[in-house]
Amino acid sequence: MTTYKEINGTAVQNYAGDLPGAVDGQLWYNSTATNFKFQYGATAGVWATGGNLNTAKQYLAGAGTQTAALAFGGTQGAAPYGTNATETYNGTNWTEVNNLNIGRNSLMGSGTQTSALAFGGTLPPAYNFTESWNGTNWTEVADLNTGRYRGGGAGASNTSALIFGGATPTIQAITELWNGSSWTEVNDLNTARGNIGGAGTQTSALAFGGQAPGTSALTETWNGTNWTEVADLNVARYNLSGTGDSNTAILAFGGEGGPSTSLAESWNGTAWTVVSNTNVAKANRPGGAGTNTAALAFGGEGPPDLTATEEWNTGVAVGAWSTGGDLNTARRALAGCGTQTAALAFGGENSNFSEIALTEAYDGTSWTEVNDLNTARQYLTGAGAQTSALAFGGVSGLAVTETWNGTNWTEVNDLNTGRHFLAGAGASNTAALAFGGTPAPLKGALTENWNGTNWTEVNDLNTARQSLAGTGTNTAALAFGGAGSSALTELWNGTNWTEVNDLNTGRDRLAGAGTNTSALAFGGTGSSALTESWNGTNWINTNNLNTGRETLAGAGTNNTSALAFGGQTSPPGATEEFTDPGTIIKTITTS
Repeated sequence: MTTYKEINGTAVQNYAGDLPGAVDGQLWYNSTATNFKFQYGATAGVWATGGNLNTAKQYLAGAGTQTAALAFGGTQGAAPYGTNATETYNGTNWTEVNNLNIGRNSLMGSGTQTSALAFGGTLPPAYNFTESWNGTNWTEVADLNTGRYRGGGAGASNTSALIFGGATPTIQAITELWNGSSWTEVNDLNTARGNIGGAGTQTSALAFGGQAPGTSALTETWNGTNWTEVADLNVARYNLSGTGDSNTAILAFGGEGGPSTSLAESWNGTAWTVVSNTNVAKANRPGGAGTNTAALAFGGEGPPDLTATEEWNTGVAVGAWSTGGDLNTARRALAGCGTQTAALAFGGENSNFSEIALTEAYDGTSWTEVNDLNTARQYLTGAGAQTSALAFGGVSGLAVTETWNGTNWTEVNDLNTGRHFLAGAGASNTAALAFGGTPAPLKGALTENWNGTNWTEVNDLNTARQSLAGTGTNTAALAFGGAGSSALTELWNGTNWTEVNDLNTGRDRLAGAGTNTSALAFGGTGSSALTESWNGTNWINTNNLNTGRETLAGAGTNNTSALAFGGQTSPPGATEEFTDPGTIIKTITTS
């Protein structure tokens, strides 16, 4: 790969600040700060929402890859026995296929979507049953020598597998090897453990965590002959799961050591590193499939039993929020529109708890006060651009609509149904969408379309809600979040709303920016700093706001360029700019 030095040489540019337009790897001297700085692209591992299982379950097993997975067995709720349900994943959705012959929970699994093995489990009691999957059906094959449940499993196919540890119910160190026809006892784990995690292959596996009998962080590596103790997990836990294709590249996630955990750790053959948490806590042995760089986590206990599926990917560009110029008047419950470098902020409630009509314009550096709204109000919404905007709804102006021409606000025809806590979308003051809100009706689903002259009622949201956020246009919009910490996301095609994949974290009083295919959701309930990026299919967690807040406003064109401003926050009036792919500037220090 060609380096920056090879392309641009070794000369270091002298610049009075941070170098605009710097590229990944570029170095410069900041003459104001009197230090060297460089820029690099920020990537990380992230969890994104996948399609839900058809049946919620815990204590299940999995096999396969991120885009071709198998989920089988487990238990539903407090049922004393297990399910025989089997589902396959195609990278988007789960489909029910032929069941196991014997339903059971706390079983182990290995292999691929078309060549898998299910072994052990409890009905209760501990069971030695083994079944082989050929892509269509499960077939009973030779039993384990020692029946057990909640052990570790590894293997690449239905002809090559490994089981280790588990309980009978006495905790075990026993390891058995499957050759496609029978199980053979081989060398034991060094430390007997139940509720253990495992991943890898028959000749290159990893055993981690569990109970021995206390909660364990122990990790052991298998070389095809023996187990060797290596570096411990950073956080001891049991009933966890893992994915990976060798003993040098493993992802461990979920489990419990008290409460359910969303913790994930990555193994590089030498040490464990804590990585981004799953979006939903997953206890009681969730299912897993894939590698340490492209994995799938599904089911488990949240509570309650989970259908939630999450996809893990490494090397994903992660954006970053940086500080912009503060609003001249700090406020919350305001509205905004425009882009990262040409935004408009209007209305809201000031620090004296008074509704205001103030309007400010942002030029990419600072805010300037411009002409006020005609009607002061809070909890309104807006749409459009800095020079062509619409303000509508809000407390003390429930149906009032005003249009902005770049200089002045003019009152125009009202909403048909006045409301506040609503959301909006639109590209200009001649085409906008208003949806949701309260009080008429409470947690409304009402949607209205603005044509530049009048509002017309169109098809409602599928789920009524208030305090939600919206992005896009009047023909292609996104609605997300809402009261009751909703995670619901709906897509508007100009005629109807369709439910799509949820936010990873439900919340209300949040803000958004972007389009129906490329958006950001940020802030929300409890002065959250959470930021999620929408790629047209899934929400992906990205770097949080520097200052958590709710009742804020946002502006921006997509999920790579956005502005967050105002809200319940300290410092008041704070503005932040989001840039993705994350290009981060670092200072070089010397000792």
